[in-house]
Amino acid sequence: MKPAKYSLLASSVVSAIIGIQVSSNPAPADPPAPVAATSYPPATHSAAANVRIDNFSFQPRELVIAVGTTVTWQNADDVPHTATSKGDPQVFDSGALDTDEKFSFTFSKPGKYAYYCKVHPHMTGVITVK
Repeated sequence: MKPAKYSLLASSVVSAIIGIQVSSNPAPADPPAPVAATSYPPATHSAAANVRIDNFSFQPRELVIAVGTTVTWQNADDVPHTATSKGDPQVFDSGALDTDEKFSFTFSKPGKYAYYCKVHPHMTGVITVK
């Protein structure tokens, strides 16, 4: 092969490689269409807090939360427990929770909510809702 043919061949190979690279790059995506405004109320963020029942205690024993927060108690002990409000009238009662069972309650009013375990009354806790 003569030098001119090598130059032409090399040029063809380089062009082919560049063509492959260009064609394998995805085209830029179109920007998303604007969302029309609606008259729906804005979404509300729901807060959450957890209380672990372990070693015959509520952890944390005292909890301060905002109105609208959902508290979930989960029993990590090998025996049943409850999360039962002490107030009159009673605001919440989980009933007996076996190992790994959960109970959730959403606090919709400010106040101080003392609670205990009906099975083990020495187990107590307090939820303060602000």
